Amino acid sequence: MTLPSLRVAIVGAGPAGIYAGNLLANAVAERGGRVEVDLFESLPAPYGLIRYGVAPDHPRIKGIVNSLHEMLDAFPHPDADRRTIRFIGNVEVGRDVALEELRERYHAVILATGAIRDAALEVPGVELPGSFGAADFVAWFDGHPDVARTWPLDAREVAVIGNGNVALDVARVLAKHAVDLRTTEVPDNVLAGLESSAVTDVHVFGRRGPADIKFTPIELRELGEVPGVDIVLHDEDFDGVDPATAANNQLKVMLRTLNGWRERPATGASRRLHLHFWHAPEAIEGDGRVESIRFSRTTVDADGALASTGEVREYRVQAVYRAVGYYGTRVSGAPFDEGRGVVPNDEGRVHGEAGLYATGWIKRGPVGLIGHTKSDALETIGHLVADAEAGGLTEPGITGDVLELLDERETAYTTWDGWLALDAHERALGADHQHVRERVKVVPRDEQVAISRPGVLAP
Repeated sequence: MTLPSLRVAIVGAGPAGIYAGNLLANAVAERGGRVEVDLFESLPAPYGLIRYGVAPDHPRIKGIVNSLHEMLDAFPHPDADRRTIRFIGNVEVGRDVALEELRERYHAVILATGAIRDAALEVPGVELPGSFGAADFVAWFDGHPDVARTWPLDAREVAVIGNGNVALDVARVLAKHAVDLRTTEVPDNVLAGLESSAVTDVHVFGRRGPADIKFTPIELRELGEVPGVDIVLHDEDFDGVDPATAANNQLKVMLRTLNGWRERPATGASRRLHLHFWHAPEAIEGDGRVESIRFSRTTVDADGALASTGEVREYRVQAVYRAVGYYGTRVSGAPFDEGRGVVPNDEGRVHGEAGLYATGWIKRGPVGLIGHTKSDALETIGHLVADAEAGGLTEPGITGDVLELLDERETAYTTWDGWLALDAHERALGADHQHVRERVKVVPRDEQVAISRPGVLAP
């Protein structure tokens, strides 16, 4: 069956949005139809959390960026001056253009805004100075344009709460000597901040035991490869833990890794990274700022539920980083489940809103890896295409190009060609840097826009 010509807006140009656009373009092409997809992104550059949510010392991320680049670059429009998939950056839906204005101009709108805020940790003292959300710290060391250029790194002893990959990223960057980040794309202001760090000990705490870690094997292995840092584990945390009985092969590999570290002799390194299990946070304490953190020692009961042993432990720290998950980014004008931090939906169809869809973390919550995001987009796009074939999508009431509306409002939007210019500029900065890098990120928003679109200043 041949599909009608479609115009679709996607809000968010991270992996979820890009996968959705790519899958939609392929699906429509296979059915002999035509589609125009506009990817709206609140930042001047694409790639979302791949650019601003992953530690800069992950070389494998380059492969994901290359793949996303190819997807955005793969669909030229039959008209030479247009693209099937357009990137429209530096445009925030709800501020620069309303969601309803998009719905008037497109057959369908897909929300792919992800989750960039920290989930709440409900313990006393969480508001003390020196208590930080991991998402904010990650945004800082990744050069996000909307966070401060400096970060307080005067703490000698630091607690990181969480047993997922974000907790490992935070702990690794805090413990790593800045000299070992000089060849990455870390911005210069971040490198300068890390060079002045006073940290000597980073403690990572998980509520459950080693057999319940939420890391991935490669993330865990990287932790043990940080030069000049000793890994410290505690035998009491491993009572009854046998890699041979692990639930899956990945966990088996990670438990063997942890056991191998237990046998490592201390080297007397200037920094230490401690991994603690069976610790549930009870309170962050201090007089005017973080001075310590208190935990309840945990176990599991006969039903496998987490329970307190009654033992309380306190650690002197001067900073706490909360890596307990993310919370969805709401889009003004769209339904939102405050409890779960998602857009209420049924397999990607937003409840009660024909023509409105969701994909990625805003659809299912902040869980899963890049591979899950792709399969998730496939489900959403399958429903959108089915709705189009069934005649369930409303014709746009306004046929004019949305860029005309943005031009009328003097919105300093960026384009795919603008990203290519910014990308080339950052790579040139890296090549010219005293420590040769693949790129050096441009951090300020107005500079990104100026490079992407000469003569236009960001608002």
